[in-house]
Amino acid sequence: MILCSNPLAQYHAFKEGIDEAIARVLNGGRYILGEEVRAFEEEFARYVGVSHGIGVGSGTEALHLALASCGIGDGDEVVTVSHTAVATVAAIELTGARPVLVDIDPGRFTLDPNKLLKVLSPRTKAVIPVHLYGQPADMDALLDLQRRFGFRIIEDCSQAHGAIHGDRRVGSFGDMGCFSFYPTKNLGALGDGGMVVTNDGELAGRAASLREYGWVERYVSSRRGWNTRLDELQAAILRVKLPHLDRNNARRSALAQAYTDGLAGTPLRCPGIAPGTSHVFHLYVVRSTDRDHLLDHLQNEGVGALIHYPVPVHLQPAYAGRLCLGGDGLTETEKAAGEVLSLPLYPELEQAQIDRVINVVRDFYGE
Repeated sequence: MILCSNPLAQYHAFKEGIDEAIARVLNGGRYILGEEVRAFEEEFARYVGVSHGIGVGSGTEALHLALASCGIGDGDEVVTVSHTAVATVAAIELTGARPVLVDIDPGRFTLDPNKLLKVLSPRTKAVIPVHLYGQPADMDALLDLQRRFGFRIIEDCSQAHGAIHGDRRVGSFGDMGCFSFYPTKNLGALGDGGMVVTNDGELAGRAASLREYGWVERYVSSRRGWNTRLDELQAAILRVKLPHLDRNNARRSALAQAYTDGLAGTPLRCPGIAPGTSHVFHLYVVRSTDRDHLLDHLQNEGVGALIHYPVPVHLQPAYAGRLCLGGDGLTETEKAAGEVLSLPLYPELEQAQIDRVINVVRDFYGE
């Protein structure tokens, strides 16, 4: 089976460094918010191009923490998309705010700024653009709307570590940027982990306090917080991988181009790259009007293709009928959910495996 993603292959690629890092932590005797977390926060913030990083327990908690740090809660509205991992919407609800979902740009699969304009109101306190699949959202248009209407921008960068819009990395545009280090991400740990990044020192201080019971002084809660701390072991592992992130992203891009070239002439719609951006291809997502039959064919031939995501958040049982759907509806979102298909892609994938996937797809179309 050719897996869609393979974190075990990346562990083997960096095994010596990872094993040494784990041993260093185990023998150091400091397992919570120690030197590894502090160093990784500094290194990752510098990589993104911001001043502050706050390590947390997951990407979901990064979003939750960022929203709470911006003072968003009951009675507020936060605009995002339905074509995303459920975590984006779940994090909004954790604050007590109301999610407002708008449609996507079908080319980028990211929030359509024109649809956003139609739902902005005095209750809109934040917008969460999701840089989905590794493609940056249209930050120029979103920043223009922010200047006009004054809402916060919290970037969901969970699938876009290292992606660039213009001359800056995602995570450096909004008031805060949020990352997941789930094992399959472009920068993945060997368990859960996340980070909030920002250039705003006040927001950074608030986030650091909220992630640990609202402490500023130890054992004294200055505000109501909770517990969401990045683990020392995961931070040490991520420090091993971070210096290789750009090289791994370049490998993903090269493999993506091999797919695009090899699938030319088929009915598939291959992913594009928005002008002025770099796409880091967390996922290589094609579109097919016969997606389900193609998926069955691939899986029967040992190709572990997957769907990201088969059911938009607003149609899932926990959310159906109770979220605010903004603008002109979610036509493009629902259409994408019926057509998207993720082909195997990770840096350790070999060219022969890419060729195999291409041949299986072309066979489906009788080519």
